[in-house]
Amino acid sequence: MPTSTALIYSSCTSSYLRHQATTVNMSTKIGEVTYIKTSAARAPVTSKRPVPTDLEQYIDHPAIPRASEAVSKEMPNGTKNYEAIKDERTVLQQHVSFFDRDHDGIITPWDTLVGFNDLGFNLIFSLAAMVVIHLSFSWVTQDFWFPNPFFWIYAKNMHRAKHGSDSETYDPEGRFVPEKFEQIFSKFARRDANGQTMTFWELLDFIKGQRNVADPFGCLHAHEDRLAINGAPPNRFAMYFEWLTTYLLIGHNGKIYKEDIRGVFDSIFLRRHQGSLFYDVRDKRQRQKQPTKHNFIEAGKRMGGEIKRRAEQIGEQVGEEFRQERVKSE
Repeated sequence: MPTSTALIYSSCTSSYLRHQATTVNMSTKIGEVTYIKTSAARAPVTSKRPVPTDLEQYIDHPAIPRASEAVSKEMPNGTKNYEAIKDERTVLQQHVSFFDRDHDGIITPWDTLVGFNDLGFNLIFSLAAMVVIHLSFSWVTQDFWFPNPFFWIYAKNMHRAKHGSDSETYDPEGRFVPEKFEQIFSKFARRDANGQTMTFWELLDFIKGQRNVADPFGCLHAHEDRLAINGAPPNRFAMYFEWLTTYLLIGHNGKIYKEDIRGVFDSIFLRRHQGSLFYDVRDKRQRQKQPTKHNFIEAGKRMGGEIKRRAEQIGEQVGEEFRQERVKSE
């Protein structure tokens, strides 16, 4: 029996994908054309939200998750000059590293507060973001069952914080899936023929379209086009919180741009002002010298660092005493 392998090079013909497949029988290769249907008449949503059909022309193996590169059709090799750092973090770890100000792998509530302030959010919003993020994600990133009393988030375990009803661009291990990223725009960027921008309402449609049943943590319940957020506890709106915050950060003239969103996903810091989006926004604000920082913020940075160091020292002392007591008991 002949065996078949396929290298997918696709172009769209109506609602079909045309693929060049190669049939292999010992040393004989015979080319043939395969058609794959991607929409069904009795499921109108499949026509309303088409999948990208030409990714292989731009990206090698778009369905294979990338460990460290946020890849798109326009940036098939990921962020420019990323090869210069090669720090072996996953794309999800890169995403949160902006908030790890001292690069020790631990994100404190103060780190998050200062990070949002650096991005231009006011104190009230930054405080709210700090509370939501650390209440939601601190415990799941710990190495032990006992919660950290300081609500620290450990970047090395950030993949454990992946929730349902998301874009699925990050896989469960924190890698970046190009195919899923491209689907955001092929399915929901309807007003832009080039698929490079999304409006605010398209963004809301995207959030609703990604909801999973019985997933109160990942999404809010929505009724028609209204957000049913009244009475919803803070840990039920991860998807809305993340994407609406992104819109506030990078929205321009009622739109968000594909490349900006890709920059949010990786958030790589490259020296000489070649960073990804979070760093670009922060550096731009610093150059403009906008009065968003206050003296208490600067003082708090120093205080937060000191508290963090003291807490680590106490933890080491307690651990050493515990080990000594165990040795004595043995």
